[in-house]
Amino acid sequence: MPLPLSRILCLYVQLLVLYFQESHQTVADFRVYVENHTRNPDELSRKQIRIYQLYSRTTSKHVQILGKKINADAEDGNKYALLVVETDTFGSHVRIKGKETGYYICMNKNGKVLGKLNGKNRECVFVEEVLENNYTAFMSASYQGWYLGFTRKGRPRKGPRTQQNQREVHFMKRNPKGKGETHNLFHFTTVTKRTKRAHHLRSQPQLEGNLLWRP
Repeated sequence: MPLPLSRILCLYVQLLVLYFQESHQTVADFRVYVENHTRNPDELSRKQIRIYQLYSRTTSKHVQILGKKINADAEDGNKYALLVVETDTFGSHVRIKGKETGYYICMNKNGKVLGKLNGKNRECVFVEEVLENNYTAFMSASYQGWYLGFTRKGRPRKGPRTQQNQREVHFMKRNPKGKGETHNLFHFTTVTKRTKRAHHLRSQPQLEGNLLWRP
């Protein structure tokens, strides 16, 4: 005896409910997974190193690390404005180091921005956020809601006085002066036998006809 239409519709609705419940649970589980794995450094993933300048929307100049002192008053091309940005996890957590001084940008429990030689502390980790206006903000990984920011005079603004929508915390990434547009800003710290072998093969000249070709 065939099932009545009402019974079929009821079963169909139940199946839809089960499907959406499982889908929601899968998304929730994945979010928890991501949150748990971005809290601590990820030693297994291939870390990336990017080298660039940070242009401040407030001062129209660049962030520079002079040592313990940090400001946003550097001209384009200043050696102290060249930053080495290291990924800390497979997410968007980064450490920002001055290429010239080796000091890291950190934010302490009082919200003060300062430079430290040892960047392993959690206070030296920032969450990189790409905003709707195409600027980038850096929120402290230790103190949620506190951002790296600078006043119009280029002085660091304390974390508790910052918000994501403030001009003071908006930055734009810029290539080092004279580099122009380049696709070689990303360098992996992990070197395997395979990458060594590939590099060796690329460095060998290859003879094609009467032309000496190099990649």
